Amino acid sequence: MEASWVIRAKRADFYGLADRFGLDPVVIRCIANRGAASEAEIRRYLEADWRDEYDPHRMLGAEQAASEILEAVRSGEKIMIASDYDVDGVMSGRIFLESIRDAGGDVFQRAPNRIREGYGLSRSMVEDAAAQGVSVIVTCDNGIAAFEAAKRAEELGIRLIITDHHECQFEVTPEGKPVTGADGGKIYRFPKSSVVVDPHQPGETYPFKGLCGAGVAYKVCRLLYELQGRPREESLHLLEYAGIATVVDVMDLVDENRILAKEALVRVPRTENPGLRALLSLYRLDGREKLAAWHFGFEIGPCLNSAGRLADAGMAMDLLDASEEEAPALARKLKELNDSRKSMTAEGVESAERWIASRPALDDVLVIPVPDLHESIAGLTAGKLREKYHHPVIVLTRSGHGDWKGSGRSVESWDMFAHLMECRSLMTKFGGHPMAAGLSLPEENSDAFRARLNETSGLTEDDFKPIIKRDAAMPIDYIRPALIEQLKLLEPCGKGNPDPLFAEKDFHILSARLLGKQANVLKLSVQNSAGCRMDAVWFGPREDFEDTVRGEYGEDSLRALYGGRDPGVHLMLAYVPVMDDYWDPPQIQMQIQAIGRAI
Repeated sequence: MEASWVIRAKRADFYGLADRFGLDPVVIRCIANRGAASEAEIRRYLEADWRDEYDPHRMLGAEQAASEILEAVRSGEKIMIASDYDVDGVMSGRIFLESIRDAGGDVFQRAPNRIREGYGLSRSMVEDAAAQGVSVIVTCDNGIAAFEAAKRAEELGIRLIITDHHECQFEVTPEGKPVTGADGGKIYRFPKSSVVVDPHQPGETYPFKGLCGAGVAYKVCRLLYELQGRPREESLHLLEYAGIATVVDVMDLVDENRILAKEALVRVPRTENPGLRALLSLYRLDGREKLAAWHFGFEIGPCLNSAGRLADAGMAMDLLDASEEEAPALARKLKELNDSRKSMTAEGVESAERWIASRPALDDVLVIPVPDLHESIAGLTAGKLREKYHHPVIVLTRSGHGDWKGSGRSVESWDMFAHLMECRSLMTKFGGHPMAAGLSLPEENSDAFRARLNETSGLTEDDFKPIIKRDAAMPIDYIRPALIEQLKLLEPCGKGNPDPLFAEKDFHILSARLLGKQANVLKLSVQNSAGCRMDAVWFGPREDFEDTVRGEYGEDSLRALYGGRDPGVHLMLAYVPVMDDYWDPPQIQMQIQAIGRAI
């Protein structure tokens, strides 16, 4: 489906602000497009660091949680940190583990086994904790939906402190509609606990609600240090874990999340954690002054995630707790797991696409059974399919207990969590965000589940169109190395704070060739209407380029381009300008982000 190409149109005094900040007006335009248009907002965007974080006292329940943890430490009680098995869970648990250890507490971290125990705090985990003499359980990156486990904890006399960042559940009618109170608002449900810390709970006063689980844990632990009378600087090492999780959990890199990510990108290269140092060495990232967000998102993060996906999250926890001698071998094992995960994901996508091809038409919401897929790969598979089809996708796998386990990824216009709430009667368990969710349901309910989601989706054809949001229609002859250097001020880039994107409506494509062992990188020589030539690379599916050329100009033109001949092909390209360091001196290059018909 053809994408919609739009230009971000935020208004500001671009030239006046450019003079005051000593920056190119294009850079100011990009910053304004990301929500910072006044001088104060731009200064915060460019300069904010850990000193500019919000006061954790403002987060509902955070001070009480820190106080109860410190009381348990001073009373000599045994504390279990119950985390999730992904990077956010591992990192949020690590934040609590180090903070409680620093306070002198008797503490250990535990995550469920994805296959045997499923997501979140379970009844069996609570019973195991009781058998080990635990009297306090602190959840992180989970717990807000742990109703059965919370009830069992109360029965066993274990105090439960919930810290989470997932959406809170609310009462629904048998038809799946929200039950409202006298004030017209939803009636929320919470597990029985001593205290709940979750930025999404009603009554929250914290100014930023987009934190990941590790971000919430970091806020509570900042207060834990403060209650001990310790200086703020003693808790700054926790920023490494919170920042990694923020990027890997694909949180919006805006406001306070951007601060956490920025801090981690400069702190992790100098980390004192042997496990993180071993990963940096493995990916040849040691010795750098600063990392990029994609190093977290595509190298360090997936490596850590592979433990919870294919083995046990305890492997990732062990790495973060390892000595200098132990860490390298553990890091290598995780990398091997991650390599296996990549091939399994590719197989899962192929199986899902065969199912899609067997259907008469695409559903609004794709609920795809891939029975033999390893359940830990379902979310990754759903993400790949969402990128390709731009529909909400839920991939179902068999759990081995006669049930389906599912993982979903959504599009921006469709709140997956809210629509799952309307199907709650068909599921045995679920949780998540507007953009992603996990669930379990009896196999016999799968058809009804698919039908109800599609009957009530409310999606239209416009929701399925990818939207290419350009910052400006900037001609490539405007690009200078100094501009590319200034554009780095927008980093870290990712969800919510995208790479600066530019476009021209008419590029003359002079030639094309494929690079790499698997011929998976496309390199073009292009020329704009002003006669400026430049190299451009495309890392996306080469079919996007080939199908566009075929559709507009025919197969012979495509062959001519690959043969180094100029058949007169013109395309519209959206691009990010970069410096290609392969050459001496480095040369300006376009990294293509989207391809369309020339206008």
